Amino acid sequence: MRLHRSLLTAAAVSGLLLVTACGSADPAGDGTSGGLNPPPLKAPTALGSPEGQVNLIAWAGYVEDGSNDPKVDWVSGFEKQTGCQVNAKTAATSDEMVALMKTGAYDAVSASGDASLRLIASGDAAPVNTALVPHYADVFAGLKNQEWNSVKGVAYGIPHGRGANLLMYDTAKVTPAPDSWSAVFDGASAHSGKVTAYDSPIYIADAALYLSATKPELGIKNPYALDKKQFDASVALLKAQNEHVGEYWSDYLKEISAFKSGDSAIGTSWQVIANLAKAEGAKVEAVLPKEGATGWSDTWMVSAKAKHPTCAYKWLDWIVSPKANAQVAEYFGEAPANARSCAETAAKDHCATFHASDEEYWKKVRFWTTPIEQCLDGRTDVRCVPYASWVQAWNEIKG
Repeated sequence: MRLHRSLLTAAAVSGLLLVTACGSADPAGDGTSGGLNPPPLKAPTALGSPEGQVNLIAWAGYVEDGSNDPKVDWVSGFEKQTGCQVNAKTAATSDEMVALMKTGAYDAVSASGDASLRLIASGDAAPVNTALVPHYADVFAGLKNQEWNSVKGVAYGIPHGRGANLLMYDTAKVTPAPDSWSAVFDGASAHSGKVTAYDSPIYIADAALYLSATKPELGIKNPYALDKKQFDASVALLKAQNEHVGEYWSDYLKEISAFKSGDSAIGTSWQVIANLAKAEGAKVEAVLPKEGATGWSDTWMVSAKAKHPTCAYKWLDWIVSPKANAQVAEYFGEAPANARSCAETAAKDHCATFHASDEEYWKKVRFWTTPIEQCLDGRTDVRCVPYASWVQAWNEIKG
């Protein structure tokens, strides 16, 4: 099992477009989300002959051909079946993915929700005809037509998988077992110097999510749609937390090491990190707090300038097919997108561990979505704080 996800660095902030709004946003996710007026691009109505290759941008661990581990290979079968040679570029950040897609040299990308709206708004990602992706029919309903992968009922990609940002704690040092994010915010002083937090501007949404439950007077409905007052309150909370943070992490290996050594006692984590930490002897547990959590849902998107569109579509269908989707979900450590993948995992409890089919669980998770000036919660009487300002504030929070 391997993963690497270091998101939303301050570089390439110019990649974010402050797009114009039209209509109302739909945080419930029925695919009618306003907030964006994408360029009038059209999805293909049919596929041609495979072009012989496909150029992909992906997170590490998403496109494995056996070169890293001979036992981990879902690319070779694709190449043999389709005749499309896979050329993959591993990206370390969402900003890097956005920049690479703008070059027009790549056919598809595994974009997280903090990048997908940028790609849609700029016209770098084209609408996707899901009818040309047969395995899309088996994707969990909770991943379809969401505000990070669709606009006004038009799909812009195929869901890959999903995961939640959980609260992990050292069971020997943190008692009683926490059930609230207050343990790392208002109550952070109890573990001062041993609190850990995710190193990314998108972590501001975690503070906003907590404030939406504890300070309802702020009126926060969507942690990615914050007006100036809501944003300032979230930033203030994180600046107060900073006094007690021992380490901000983006490398999962460093977080595991910190919990094993005792340098960290409580903070944001992922289920796969908790599993690996336990396997290495750390006395930790991870919980979805009562306020809910933020999380990620990645989407395979096709470039509007794709030179190999047929091979790109064939890849989208392959990576969401039951066996391949099961393989990548287990290797990376996430819930698969295809419901039929749960019968294909090597570890028969994988889907139960990662809550793959538990839609009530996922209703408590607010997936990363690009903050833009047009409020994603539907408000039209105020401007929300865009992503570029989140980056600037994050640098201030960390000092």
